[in-house]
Amino acid sequence: MTVSDLFSVADACLMLGEPDEKVAQTRVAARRWRAGELSLQNGAAAMTIGEPGRPGRPRLVSPRQLPRRSLHTPEGHAALIHAIAHIEFNAINLAWDAVYRFRGMPRAFYDDWVRVADEEAYHFGLVRDHLHGLGFDYGDFDAHNGLWEMAQKTAFDPLVRMALVPRVLEARGLDVTPGIMKKLAAHGDHAAVAVLEIILRDEVGHVEIGSRWFHYLCTQRGVESKETFRQLLDQYMNGRSKGPLHRSARLAAGFSEDELDYLQGVG
Repeated sequence: MTVSDLFSVADACLMLGEPDEKVAQTRVAARRWRAGELSLQNGAAAMTIGEPGRPGRPRLVSPRQLPRRSLHTPEGHAALIHAIAHIEFNAINLAWDAVYRFRGMPRAFYDDWVRVADEEAYHFGLVRDHLHGLGFDYGDFDAHNGLWEMAQKTAFDPLVRMALVPRVLEARGLDVTPGIMKKLAAHGDHAAVAVLEIILRDEVGHVEIGSRWFHYLCTQRGVESKETFRQLLDQYMNGRSKGPLHRSARLAAGFSEDELDYLQGVG
């Protein structure tokens, strides 16, 4: 990539479909941004959101069509790791879309989301390597498109995107990852547990970035953040969270005790 502005580079990374190339170019782009080689000067407006670059496989289906598999079979074990790889691949696209789509934000916003894209690319590589060790590859199992569908629903407003992608969908990963780690440890897959420890640590930071920019945008617009978050949950997510919350991780990621009480139905 020889372009010199961040938005064009973000779009190019977003539209790459081959996983190895997307990871490699994401990491190059992040290094170029940190080195000061990319500007924020681009006269073209962001294009209407469509579909990102992705490989021909996995086949994308409704979540209801994804089979429930036992971790105690080789295919079930690999399918779980594949599902994590799919989340990380989508997270690369989500980070680059935030960079590409939301113009006119402070430079620190782009610092944060380029970092997220870089770390998600690293995570995807770790998970895919582990999947290879199990005798499978990314694309060998069906997957769903829920993360990107939420990106499309929130493309019109960075406040809504920050509220619903990092603070809802990605925050749910903070809640469920410890349980997945426990299951994998019981299954003897300690290498996967080590990978998930890295991902969980970094994802706390990613959700915190979403929280911070959500609050920034609420302040800029003169709206109350707690009530705005509740309204968006009601409008887009049918209200409160389902399942137990990893409270300490969510607190570290920028949630308040009041928000967590509300999400758990006690506030």
